[in-house]
Amino acid sequence: MKKGKILLASAILFSSFFATFLNAKTNETTTKDRLDALSKLNKTINTVEKYYVDDIAFKDLIDKTIAGLMQNLDAHSSFLNEKAFKDMQVQTSGEFGGLGITVGMKDGALTVVSPIEDTPADKAGIKAGDVILRIDGNATIGITIDEAVSKMRGEPKTPITVTIVRKGEPKPFDVNIIRDIIKVESVYSRLIKDDNILYLRVTNFDKNVVAKARDAIKKHPNVNGIIMDLRNNPGGLLNQAVGLVDIFVDSGVIVSQKGRDVSENSEYKASKNSTLTKLPLAVLVNSGSASASEIVSGALQDMKRAVVVGENTFGKGSVQVILPIDDKEALKLTIAKYYLPSGKTVQAVGVTPDVIVYPGKVPQNENSAFVIKESELKAHLQGELEKIDDKSEKNDEKIKNKDDKNIISRQKVDEDIQLKTAIDVIKVLKTNIRG
Repeated sequence: MKKGKILLASAILFSSFFATFLNAKTNETTTKDRLDALSKLNKTINTVEKYYVDDIAFKDLIDKTIAGLMQNLDAHSSFLNEKAFKDMQVQTSGEFGGLGITVGMKDGALTVVSPIEDTPADKAGIKAGDVILRIDGNATIGITIDEAVSKMRGEPKTPITVTIVRKGEPKPFDVNIIRDIIKVESVYSRLIKDDNILYLRVTNFDKNVVAKARDAIKKHPNVNGIIMDLRNNPGGLLNQAVGLVDIFVDSGVIVSQKGRDVSENSEYKASKNSTLTKLPLAVLVNSGSASASEIVSGALQDMKRAVVVGENTFGKGSVQVILPIDDKEALKLTIAKYYLPSGKTVQAVGVTPDVIVYPGKVPQNENSAFVIKESELKAHLQGELEKIDDKSEKNDEKIKNKDDKNIISRQKVDEDIQLKTAIDVIKVLKTNIRG
């Protein structure tokens, strides 16, 4: 290794860091302390470049240094090299080849925040809270989120095996998944017909959430209440989270953002002009509800506008921004935390529901169990009749089934005790309003 190369590297590093030093505040450290620290870093890089067993290109050495720095700040900050930067741009385009899961770091482990509905991961049985121990046989210990995402993403129709550690399971197990194009329907609605309640499902916060939610609410002005389902919603755009809350409240601070730099501090307030409904509201959450989902549920809870039902949320309340280094590389850096109207942060804590309900079926007594079995029998017999019906009758039945997709049946409710509890909450709220 040539001495001139090392000296040139030293000069470049020192010049860069010294320029940063001249513009930085020195409230906590003296000039000498900073220069000593920069000198130590410079010597370390030169030593590794000279003596490390493998010959590492100087650019790669610097990339590893930056990546190590970012990884040790927190679980959400990272260095985006050219490939990672491109991957991020592909992801934000809304369509990519992958599994359909959102992951995060929890207690140092690569953890599934939530599977996205109707994606390969969801169909394979991946659950919120699963820890991914290996990806195609490679351990995830010490891996960054961006590295994990890069390994899991790939060409559609290609296989991948993830090794899962799940609470309640005696040992890790493999899940085989076939990658596919991930397209997400961010908002859809159903009518819980027997109770005349609008069920509003928000799967993630893309740019269309507020508009779609407003359309769904306008189509059902005479319902008794609204259930907003944010379970397994990993988050997304802040402005959509704020706008969704604004549909239900007409004043007050929805969320505030506070960082070390006061210029990053901001408040997002409700506007009376954006308020669409005062109907009773229940919000469903679980451990897969993160980030923007926690802002929505936490704000509506703090503002006494909704009753939150389900399980404690994930606890991701920090703000990341992409800061370009050049046109090919960037830093994803945590710059602030979100704070709810009460002043609480959800970071590492999450939102605690007003009514804690764990997932499962609604308990049945003998009589109600018979009713369900009877309905299943009817459905089976109807299927047998379809086999001998003529073509026109089959078409009529297809139309009927298509219409039923907009309805949540009593059987579906009985299979989801969290949803059943939310329905009961709406009934109580509606009664109180009438009283």
